Amino acid sequence: MDANEILDYCLAKKGVTETFPFDNETLVMKVGTKMFLLMGLERQPLGINVKTDPEWSAELREQHPQITGAFHMNKTHWNSVLLDGLKRDLIFKMIDQSYELVFNSLTKKAREEIVNA
Repeated sequence: MDANEILDYCLAKKGVTETFPFDNETLVMKVGTKMFLLMGLERQPLGINVKTDPEWSAELREQHPQITGAFHMNKTHWNSVLLDGLKRDLIFKMIDQSYELVFNSLTKKAREEIVNA
């Protein structure tokens, strides 16, 4: 899986924008005004940071050495994920959950604007 596949998958979701708020190498995907995925474009192996339910985060970290608490982020909710060796379906499932968690945290008005856009 490469960065373009991740980017295309994220951009296919409603209300998603790509930004570079930190530097020219860290891609941040947002739904509305909130980030749901970070990806270091120059980092090898390729990795992402995603938000997941805390219980699922604990399970994922126990089952997969590629998944750890995200550096400089709330480790209860955010995971750093090295994509090497993980199944495509699992990666997409984590991205989906991150998007949903962040989308659901938006105001009702913001959610309606995205859905009706």
